[in-house]
Amino acid sequence: MKLAFAHVMCTIDVMNNSDFPRTERSGTGELSHGRPPQTEFTTGLDYPRLGSVTFRRGTLTDNQEALFDEHWPRLGRLLDDAPVNIDEWFGRTGHPTIVEIGSGTGTSTAAMAPLEAETNIVAVELYKPGLAKLLGAVVRNDIDNVRMIRGDGVEVLARMFEPESLDGVRIFFPDPWPKARHHKRRIIQSGTLNLIATRLKPSGVLHVATDHADYAEWIDELVDVEPMLEFKGWPWPEAPLLTDRQVITKFEGKGLDKDHVIREYLWAKN
Repeated sequence: MKLAFAHVMCTIDVMNNSDFPRTERSGTGELSHGRPPQTEFTTGLDYPRLGSVTFRRGTLTDNQEALFDEHWPRLGRLLDDAPVNIDEWFGRTGHPTIVEIGSGTGTSTAAMAPLEAETNIVAVELYKPGLAKLLGAVVRNDIDNVRMIRGDGVEVLARMFEPESLDGVRIFFPDPWPKARHHKRRIIQSGTLNLIATRLKPSGVLHVATDHADYAEWIDELVDVEPMLEFKGWPWPEAPLLTDRQVITKFEGKGLDKDHVIREYLWAKN
């Protein structure tokens, strides 16, 4: 794998897109079909590129849809170009904030959130059924410190969070895109690591977990590529945020059933 990243920039220049797609039912978390908006980064690094996305309708039960419609306006947002006002959204100030990219059905999110009640958790997921399950768990269990954004994780970080605004970023079991021609879609890339580093506060933590051996080898080659991130390995007892995922997620369980080895990675922002 080619690693030609000697001149890594410390900032991200994002090209604003005045044609950012809007939807009529934004209050219920609907996204436009087709190719999602993609930021034109100017760092010269590698970023995951998305193809067209088609969203299946009718995948929520009536109860899930009603719950979603009732609570999404308070708990959720769609990807857009408006930066998140964290204190306003969570209704409190001075609390650390973690973004979880690719929260899936929210199993880990809902399990960890009560153990870090003083931390703001923003779960980012593209598919509405997963967000609906997490929203249901949040409402049923009266979890106050979780909010949700529907959209691609890289775009959410680039467009909706200010530099040095986050205390942590989590990426648990990202899609491994196992075919070689699809490796460019993997979220762990030199550019993504740079983007995450710009969004983390000093001493902020990036936590990645995968059960895919080839993806782990891919990450192994990138652990030191971003100069703003110091690789801490695993475990890191002095980590300033919770690193115990508490529960086995659906994808993790499938991997364990196949005797996959779980690999975890921790970095700290210099």
